[in-house]
Amino acid sequence: MKTVSHLLKGLVTALLFVFATGQVLAENRYGPRDFSTEEGFTAIVAAYSPEIKAIDTAFSQLAHAQIDEVLTIRGVKYQLGTYKGEKVLIFTTGISVPNAAMTMQMALDYFPVKRVVMMGIAGAINPEFNVGDIAIPERWYFHDESVYVNPKPARAAGGTNKALKDNGQEYTLPSYYEQALARYKEREKSDPHAPKYKNFGYQFPEEMSVVKQGWDSPQQMPYFTVSDNLLKLAQQAVDNVDAIKMPSGKEINVRVGGNGVTGSVFADNAEYRVWLQDVYNAQVTEMESAAVGQVSFVNEVDWIIIRSVSDLAGAQHGKNEESVFDGIASGTGTKFLIALLDEIVSASNTDKSAQTKEVK
Repeated sequence: MKTVSHLLKGLVTALLFVFATGQVLAENRYGPRDFSTEEGFTAIVAAYSPEIKAIDTAFSQLAHAQIDEVLTIRGVKYQLGTYKGEKVLIFTTGISVPNAAMTMQMALDYFPVKRVVMMGIAGAINPEFNVGDIAIPERWYFHDESVYVNPKPARAAGGTNKALKDNGQEYTLPSYYEQALARYKEREKSDPHAPKYKNFGYQFPEEMSVVKQGWDSPQQMPYFTVSDNLLKLAQQAVDNVDAIKMPSGKEINVRVGGNGVTGSVFADNAEYRVWLQDVYNAQVTEMESAAVGQVSFVNEVDWIIIRSVSDLAGAQHGKNEESVFDGIASGTGTKFLIALLDEIVSASNTDKSAQTKEVK
């Protein structure tokens, strides 16, 4: 009888194990991998060739930086290595918003990433910036999420349709946008960082809706804020790094804080540059950062963006010379990137030391 009883108990245990295992397998069948038990990477991200070339060159010249493995997944090249013992993952997103969002989410799905540090070039919106100067904005906005509307016909000027005047020109707005604009204006009263929306000709800015785990419904977000801990480390890097200079020997300026704007357009228009200042109080403009910020925000991964000025976004006299200065700007940006990585490593080592003491 004891033998039968033991057999029944064993059978029940086995069945319970199979059931539990089946539950786990069913739960893990779909969706991203769970990396919670693995040591995470610091993702070092750039958008395109001159930027990643500057990073690769810096890593090749530093004794305490190394690449241990190179993988290509879905056409994206990932370099896995270490910087002063800190695990790093280096890759390019590709240029513009769709590529940045896609490749950033791919990286978070494929690797245990704990923080994202992006470095790249940008156009200066703040007139105090010159080529080579560096901005590390605290907030990132999408500037070209818009409604394109028709001008109101002259014969309908006395009609009942609601419209908005712009330099004598009236524009007829969709009803949903009129309601959204009222909400945006109301937000300005409580949020000092809210955009001061106005149109640029027939283009009227609006906001996308964002979805996130734990939210009951999508929410419109005017901007994405970088991680406070990384912003503080960036300020420490500014305080501790040796002067960063252009090839000419001119010392550059580094500014932490303020706003950056992202769009799917290469901004090279003086009037639009002024509009970006008026609406977003922007320091710089480029084509990827807000997308990287949105993906990092939704996935609850720390993030920060370093942008080195390569051009004046339309304020220059004559042709835009971004292609002349992109390599130089990438170089100054990379120097600050390394300084920030030093601060990250130092902070990480301090945290590990504190955890070791707690265990003891």
